[in-house]
Amino acid sequence: MSLWVDKYRPTSLGKLDYHKEQASNLKKLVQCGDFPHLLVYGPSGAGKKTRIMCLLRELYGAGVEKLRMEHQSFTTPSNRKIEVTTIASNYHIEVNPSDAGFQDRVVIQELLKTVAQTNQLESSTQKEFKVVVLTEVDRLTKDAQHALRRTMEKYMSTCRLILCCNSTSKVIPAIQSRCLGIRVAAPSVEEICQILHMVCKKEGLNLPSELSKRIAEKSGRNLRKALLMCEACKVQQYPFSPDQEVTETDWEVFLRETANAIVQQQTPKRLLEVRGRLYELLTHCIPPDIIMKGLLAELVLNCDGQLKAEVTQMAAFYEHRIQQGAKSIYHLEAFVAKFMSIYKRFMEEGMAAMDF
Repeated sequence: MSLWVDKYRPTSLGKLDYHKEQASNLKKLVQCGDFPHLLVYGPSGAGKKTRIMCLLRELYGAGVEKLRMEHQSFTTPSNRKIEVTTIASNYHIEVNPSDAGFQDRVVIQELLKTVAQTNQLESSTQKEFKVVVLTEVDRLTKDAQHALRRTMEKYMSTCRLILCCNSTSKVIPAIQSRCLGIRVAAPSVEEICQILHMVCKKEGLNLPSELSKRIAEKSGRNLRKALLMCEACKVQQYPFSPDQEVTETDWEVFLRETANAIVQQQTPKRLLEVRGRLYELLTHCIPPDIIMKGLLAELVLNCDGQLKAEVTQMAAFYEHRIQQGAKSIYHLEAFVAKFMSIYKRFMEEGMAAMDF
């Protein structure tokens, strides 16, 4: 039994429910024959991966859906072995090079070299190139991005790249200029509501419009999250009621509790407890920038105007440090310690003013 999010994922460009004009442009791009490198970007849950898979199906036919998982091993110049999992069909290969950490440059160079050196077998019926899909390109180190730029030019004849990321701000201009940029914007609340109603109709369920609107708003216009929330509501209680509670994910509740713990007490002992909670989130694969964003959103609720600006600026500073460093826990903990220091000073000044 598959989840709704996988069961009702569109498989062709013609079946996409929103950004239809963009879908027709992608279709024309495939038909014109000259297929460039692509940079697909947009927020999480906007449908980037779905559009990429529809595009590949348009290029190569149903064969791209016959996927296999492969474990590839790469050796660094210092003779260290790196294991990376890839998903591949006969026509394309998908990999997340940032899984290799700061050794991602080696993965990119070796993988693209391997893929690009083998030509397609049936070039008369198929395209003359293979496609490499690289996800989370914005998490790559600068070294890896420069290596990617050189490799893109070298193997253009047998290999096309589709790069996927949430934000282009962390992708170097040299890569952006070599790709056709495709922005997949988050669907509107109305579009998410329509999709939720359509999925529920196919499942034979009756979804109240009030509930669908609340799910769409609570998901932050993330379609994947909205579908998972809707399915969770169905498991929790059916028939649906308009005022039914929309359950949050465990990690969001855990993050809010962590923020509350920081506000309640600012001591070394509490900082140690918070470090444990941050480790817990990181080991459950919650990205550090999402943790930072969530903590900031909760913490600023307890700050006044001047303090809000100071805390937000501080979060931006440490978020930038996370991107530059390899161990995100250091920077998250530094942000929490700095907030505790500022917040304690703010509270003490407030108490002193009251005494006067």
